[in-house]
Amino acid sequence: MVLGGGTGGTIAANRLRRMLGDDVEITVVDRDDDHVYQPGLLFVPFGTADAADLVRSRARQLRAGVGFTDVAVDRVDVDAHRVHLIGGGVLDYDVLVVATGARLLPEETEGLTGPGWGERVFTFYDLPGATALAGALRRFTSGRLVVNVVDLPIKCPVAPLEFCFLADWHLRERGVRDQVELTYVTPLDAAFTKPVAAATLSGLLEEKGIELVTEFNTGSVDGTGGRLVSYDEREVPFDLVVVVPVHGGESYVERSPELGNALGFVPTNPRTLQSTVRPNIFAIGDAAAVPTSKAGSVTHFEGEVLTRNVVRFLAGDELDEGFDGHTNCFIESGFGKALLIDFNYDTEPLPGHFPGAVGLPLLKESRLNHLGKLMFSWLYWHSLLPGRDIPGIPGSMPTAGKHLPPATEEGAR
Repeated sequence: MVLGGGTGGTIAANRLRRMLGDDVEITVVDRDDDHVYQPGLLFVPFGTADAADLVRSRARQLRAGVGFTDVAVDRVDVDAHRVHLIGGGVLDYDVLVVATGARLLPEETEGLTGPGWGERVFTFYDLPGATALAGALRRFTSGRLVVNVVDLPIKCPVAPLEFCFLADWHLRERGVRDQVELTYVTPLDAAFTKPVAAATLSGLLEEKGIELVTEFNTGSVDGTGGRLVSYDEREVPFDLVVVVPVHGGESYVERSPELGNALGFVPTNPRTLQSTVRPNIFAIGDAAAVPTSKAGSVTHFEGEVLTRNVVRFLAGDELDEGFDGHTNCFIESGFGKALLIDFNYDTEPLPGHFPGAVGLPLLKESRLNHLGKLMFSWLYWHSLLPGRDIPGIPGSMPTAGKHLPPATEEGAR
């Protein structure tokens, strides 16, 4: 049983179907049949992606032989190995893969969904929000545009920075950038969580004239007065604000005794992706409480280890501790360029090339990286979701091509 028909659930189901064939029955459960290509949401506000092109049928992304049930889940009984559905239905499982993703919780921030919501207060982290923001940006010609991350963890942690860079490009293309103050507000003490990448991204913000406000923990949003107010009573004024709300796990994970933690994510072994809740439960993607980025690339790399371990679990074999937290992200920087970062649990983003000495430049703006970002959409639908390996892109983070610190190079040898 796979709970969730998004990126993680689809990858897991398709890879397991390919590996196990007709020996097992695989069913994916989700509340609806709309699979949204979430990386494309970033481009909708700027008119460079059509919202309608980002949605496809969940069922049609699954391999033949994988069942799909579009019904909402009420709760999971981890002792009885049973999924209870809204309306009273019940589904039994031998192995459960939780791929329930992360959900937006804007109501958790005082005032965020109050006066001004959808007028001068927006998010681009869901399809309705990204579409509404497109209209607001078209009308915006002067004033203070603020991008605010309320709290972590969030899906795709680089996306708010990308929005800043693309907003700078978008406003310059329209000839109004000089009339707009652009500000990035984050609870972190730097532009990003990893020091080397943070230095590069902070420099890019400065170069583009984007103000960086750090250690700002948003307590409330005053949509009427146009103010972000932190818990320590600092204020950031705005005319238009783009907020990345608090994230949490799926609500029924919270309702299921023992399944989720306080945030609604599933406690998970970071190396095997087997839950620490029960041995026959695994978690993938944003649903897994592991110390790495909640990004689509992570889900893809997790899929290789998770599916191997489901097969090993069914056979009674020892699990593979092979997932190293590998994360790979393109960062759009505007004007047809992008950066690329590649890191894992132990190694932060470093300069060099990916996936080897000859490849895409790391931590450096380039046209090649921008083209890679655009190509990812095709790879997503035609390679990642079907559960295929991408030639030359290993599941574990490659060290070849990276400018590693001396101690790391010695350890790698």
